[in-house]
Amino acid sequence: MSIGQAFLGLLEARPRHGYDLKRAYDERFGADRPLAYGQVYATLSRLLKHGLVSVEGVESGEGPERKRYAITDAGVADVERWLAQAEKPEPYLQSTLYMKVVLALISGRPAAEVLDTQRAEHLRLMRELTRRKAAGDLAEQLICDHALFHLEADLRWLELTTARLDDLAKEIQR
Repeated sequence: MSIGQAFLGLLEARPRHGYDLKRAYDERFGADRPLAYGQVYATLSRLLKHGLVSVEGVESGEGPERKRYAITDAGVADVERWLAQAEKPEPYLQSTLYMKVVLALISGRPAAEVLDTQRAEHLRLMRELTRRKAAGDLAEQLICDHALFHLEADLRWLELTTARLDDLAKEIQR
């Protein structure tokens, strides 16, 4: 996800300080991976440099000065372009898991164990996400559903690959 684009989208609602922007981002998108403050201000600096945001005001208080950022017309146009573009599907054509299976077969190690270990980890994560989904609001449910559907597809691949390990081993040995 483009953090800069997300910031612009959040700034469309209202101008914000860097701290407020970080908090809004983390609430909406960063539950599992909150932004570092350095990343927030580096991104804001880049958006400012490109004319996508402006500093609407500076407040002095007990701590350091706080700049309030606002989206510019160019920033609004940038968000509109970004929202109109389809995201490139990520087909995982060269996955680390596939590489592990092939290397296990090449080295004579039990590739089925690699797949079993991965299956167990996928199922563990699916249970965790299902609990989160049950306890979450609609946004959390949708995020968890997205992840669960991807994990289900991975599980189908794990099952198919397990069923075809002998054929893969023969092909690799050629």
